Amino acid sequence: MGKKRVLVGYGIDVDAVANWINTCDGSKQTPTNVSRGIYGATVGIDRLLKMYDKYGIKATWFVPGHSIESFPKQLGKVRDGGHEIGLHGYTHECIADLSAQQQRDVLVRSIDCITKFCGKKPAGYTAPLWATSKELIGQLQEMGIVYDHSFMHHDLQPYYAPDNTETWIETNIKNSADSWMYPMSTIKPSKVVEIPANWHLDDWPPLQPIPDKSWAQGYVDTHVVERLWKEQFDFAYREYDTFIFPMSIHPQVSGKPQVILMHERLIEYINKHEGVEWMTMNQMADEFSSGRFPGVVVEGGVDLK
Repeated sequence: MGKKRVLVGYGIDVDAVANWINTCDGSKQTPTNVSRGIYGATVGIDRLLKMYDKYGIKATWFVPGHSIESFPKQLGKVRDGGHEIGLHGYTHECIADLSAQQQRDVLVRSIDCITKFCGKKPAGYTAPLWATSKELIGQLQEMGIVYDHSFMHHDLQPYYAPDNTETWIETNIKNSADSWMYPMSTIKPSKVVEIPANWHLDDWPPLQPIPDKSWAQGYVDTHVVERLWKEQFDFAYREYDTFIFPMSIHPQVSGKPQVILMHERLIEYINKHEGVEWMTMNQMADEFSSGRFPGVVVEGGVDLK
């Protein structure tokens, strides 16, 4: 076993009210759901900040523009506490449903909002719902965003995100079989670093109850979730000398008492391992792009020309 170097960090999506008032999925929202978002922006943020102070952790907070402009005092605590603030849309829009121009307009407004609030341009982005688009990486690169946290080509290593120009043919059984039997085209890297997303390191699906959504279970025992996250860390620590471990959480979920206790146990467990370094996702991206941390190269596809 070689010398370990493990970059660990939290990405906190401060969806707050924005997620509940964004009705792109056709759901009708209620004042009660909005109040859940307010809880996240107030009680949840305060509890997470207290926990991070306890363990000396600086985290990355992905914040919709709506959350910053609606709860400036609360997000001011995050900013003034030395944490990173990154992009997460304006009202948690699902960019997969937006036109290229709508995506651009949201990105420009969101960058401007965070730049004015923090006094510097944001470095990172995570797509609401992790629902991406073919235009995303190109627009991020064009606007000088350093890294993304939305794709899943790997789960434990940073890499340069593909530029999304690769093509594939979707299976349409209304047409002849010959029309869809083609490989995907070559994957080409962009200049945007990818700090991978991972649904199995996300608190929302197992711990956030939404009665009309079967995927939002909400009542999973936190010890079950804790074991799942620990097992991923244990596998990575066994198999890799260097890896990243980015966890994704939400204040309205992880701000709940039982989930705070779960995170405290996780942090203390991870800290027992040699080589662990807690950092923001921007710091992870810098370690990779500077060559100080190896990461991987994402390859695949064939030349269809």
